[in-house]
Amino acid sequence: QVQLVESGGGLVQAGGSLRLSCAASGSISSFNAMRWYRQAPGKRREFIAIITSGGTTTYADSVKGRFIISRDNAKNTVYLQMNSLKPEDTGVYYCNALSKYNYWGQGTQVTVSS
Repeated sequence: QVQLVESGGGLVQAGGSLRLSCAASGSISSFNAMRWYRQAPGKRREFIAIITSGGTTTYADSVKGRFIISRDNAKNTVYLQMNSLKPEDTGVYYCNALSKYNYWGQGTQVTVSS
Protein backbone atom coordinates (compact mmCIF):
# COMPACT_ATOMS: atom_id res chain seq x y z
CA GLN A 1 0.00 0.00 0.00
CA VAL A 2 2.80 2.41 0.93
CA GLN A 3 5.31 3.07 -1.83
CA LEU A 4 8.65 4.82 -1.55
CA VAL A 5 10.71 5.73 -4.60
CA GLU A 6 14.33 6.81 -4.25
CA SER A 7 16.20 8.76 -6.90
CA GLY A 8 19.32 10.85 -7.33
CA GLY A 9 22.02 8.22 -7.06
CA GLY A 10 24.91 7.96 -9.46
CA LEU A 11 28.65 8.09 -9.90
CA VAL A 12 30.55 10.94 -8.28
CA GLN A 13 34.19 11.73 -7.52
CA ALA A 14 35.50 11.80 -3.98
CA GLY A 15 34.83 15.18 -2.43
CA GLY A 16 31.74 15.71 -4.54
CA SER A 17 28.08 15.94 -3.59
CA LEU A 18 24.79 14.25 -4.38
CA ARG A 19 21.23 14.81 -3.25
CA LEU A 20 19.01 11.78 -2.89
CA SER A 21 15.23 12.04 -2.93
CA CYS A 22 12.58 9.71 -1.55
CA ALA A 23 9.05 10.31 -2.77
CA ALA A 24 6.26 8.74 -0.73
CA SER A 25 2.82 7.70 -1.97
CA GLY A 26 1.19 9.34 1.03
CA SER A 27 1.77 12.19 3.41
CA ILE A 28 5.15 11.80 5.06
CA SER A 29 3.80 13.67 8.05
CA SER A 30 1.62 10.63 8.78
CA PHE A 31 4.73 8.58 9.58
CA ASN A 32 6.52 8.70 12.91
CA ALA A 33 9.84 9.18 11.18
CA MET A 34 11.67 8.92 7.88
CA ARG A 35 15.10 7.31 7.73
CA TRP A 36 17.93 6.67 5.33
CA TYR A 37 20.00 3.49 5.39
CA ARG A 38 22.77 2.23 3.15
CA GLN A 39 24.29 -1.12 2.35
CA ALA A 40 27.77 -1.57 0.97
CA PRO A 41 28.73 -4.78 -0.87
CA GLY A 42 29.26 -7.61 1.60
CA LYS A 43 28.15 -5.53 4.57
CA ARG A 44 25.01 -5.17 6.65
CA ARG A 45 22.54 -2.40 6.04
CA GLU A 46 23.47 0.49 8.30
CA PHE A 47 21.59 3.46 9.67
CA ILE A 48 22.52 6.83 8.18
CA ALA A 49 20.03 9.47 9.30
CA ILE A 50 16.55 9.98 10.70
CA ILE A 51 14.09 12.84 10.78
CA THR A 52 11.04 12.57 13.02
CA SER A 53 7.59 13.94 12.32
CA GLY A 54 8.50 16.75 14.69
CA GLY A 55 11.62 17.64 12.70
CA THR A 56 14.28 16.24 15.01
CA THR A 57 17.31 14.84 13.17
CA THR A 58 19.98 12.33 14.14
CA TYR A 59 22.96 11.08 12.15
CA ALA A 60 25.35 8.18 12.21
CA ASP A 61 28.82 9.20 13.33
CA SER A 62 30.26 8.20 9.97
CA VAL A 63 28.27 10.88 8.13
CA LYS A 64 27.83 13.53 10.80
CA GLY A 65 28.83 16.94 9.52
CA ARG A 66 28.73 15.79 5.89
CA PHE A 67 25.15 14.61 5.28
CA ILE A 68 21.89 16.46 5.90
CA ILE A 69 18.44 14.90 6.04
CA SER A 70 15.46 17.12 5.32
CA ARG A 71 11.88 16.90 4.18
CA ASP A 72 9.28 18.76 2.18
CA ASN A 73 5.88 17.80 3.51
CA ALA A 74 4.08 19.58 0.67
CA LYS A 75 5.90 17.34 -1.83
CA ASN A 76 5.74 14.22 0.36
CA THR A 77 9.47 13.88 -0.12
CA VAL A 78 12.46 13.36 2.14
CA TYR A 79 15.98 14.25 1.01
CA LEU A 80 19.52 13.28 1.85
CA GLN A 81 22.10 15.88 0.90
CA MET A 82 25.51 14.19 0.79
CA ASN A 83 28.60 16.38 0.79
CA SER A 84 32.33 15.64 0.91
CA LEU A 85 31.68 12.14 -0.34
CA LYS A 86 34.24 9.41 0.28
CA PRO A 87 34.76 6.07 -1.47
CA GLU A 88 33.52 4.33 1.67
CA ASP A 89 30.15 6.03 1.15
CA THR A 90 29.60 3.75 -1.83
CA GLY A 91 26.55 1.54 -1.54
CA VAL A 92 22.83 1.22 -2.12
CA TYR A 93 20.87 3.86 -0.24
CA TYR A 94 17.40 3.01 1.02
CA CYS A 95 14.55 5.18 2.24
CA ASN A 96 12.52 3.93 5.20
CA ALA A 97 9.15 5.15 6.48
CA LEU A 98 8.58 4.25 10.11
CA SER A 99 5.08 3.77 11.43
CA LYS A 100 3.27 0.64 12.56
CA TYR A 101 5.43 -1.12 9.99
CA ASN A 102 8.75 -0.38 8.30
CA TYR A 103 8.28 0.49 4.64
CA TRP A 104 11.27 0.44 2.29
CA GLY A 105 12.05 1.81 -1.12
CA GLN A 106 13.86 -0.07 -3.85
CA GLY A 107 17.16 1.67 -3.20
CA THR A 108 19.39 3.86 -5.33
CA GLN A 109 23.05 3.16 -6.09
CA VAL A 110 25.71 5.65 -5.04
CA THR A 111 29.26 5.08 -6.25
CA VAL A 112 32.10 7.34 -5.14
CA SER A 113 35.33 7.07 -7.09
CA SER A 114 38.72 7.79 -5.55
